[in-house]
Amino acid sequence: MITRRMAWTAIGMLAVTATAMAASVTATSVSSNGGSSSATASAVGNADATATAGATNGGRAVADSRAIGHAAGYAASDAVAVADRGLALSTSLADARGVYGGSAIATSESIAAALGGVAVSHSDAQASGTFFGVARSHASSTALSRWGTAVSDGRARSIGAYGGRATSVSDSLADTYGGTATSRVRAESDARYRASAQANGTGVSISGWRRHSEVNARAHSRSAWWGRDRASAVAVEVRR
Repeated sequence: MITRRMAWTAIGMLAVTATAMAASVTATSVSSNGGSSSATASAVGNADATATAGATNGGRAVADSRAIGHAAGYAASDAVAVADRGLALSTSLADARGVYGGSAIATSESIAAALGGVAVSHSDAQASGTFFGVARSHASSTALSRWGTAVSDGRARSIGAYGGRATSVSDSLADTYGGTATSRVRAESDARYRASAQANGTGVSISGWRRHSEVNARAHSRSAWWGRDRASAVAVEVRR
């Protein structure tokens, strides 16, 4: 999962830049004194995308990153949003599709951090592989808040068919001090026609004493026509 250091380092951003090249896109936006910043990165192909947004003094920071990879199937997406006494909203989506023995690897990472505000993070990874192909999806979502609200939601889904292998891993962390924390995680894998499926989900929620803390972790693995499946889910709730 993305470390706390990345979140708090992002608070110190002072520049505004935006670049784009081929299948790799990077967007950064920063506002101050109650303003609103929005960064959007979208890559299509064998793609890579990154978006970063920051706001101070009650501002609003929104980061949206999307990566879609076809045929070769590689896709990666990162989104970071940081707000000081405001709203931080981060959304990341990665979709990879591999065919005829190819590898589809979708990695989605999202982090939202707020000081005295609201941090909401959504991460979604989807992968599909056919004809002895490999489909791996990993969704990582982190929401950090101090004296505020942290909501984290991670979802990973993989599909394998005709001897393919589908593996889904989803991690979600909601961490707050003096506030409320909600963490949701879902991992889903499908195997069809001699394929294998594995799903692993881990949800962690950390909050202060007598503060609201909620964890919802789900893992579903399905197989059909001589397929193999395995699923595991872990939910951790910490009060400090």
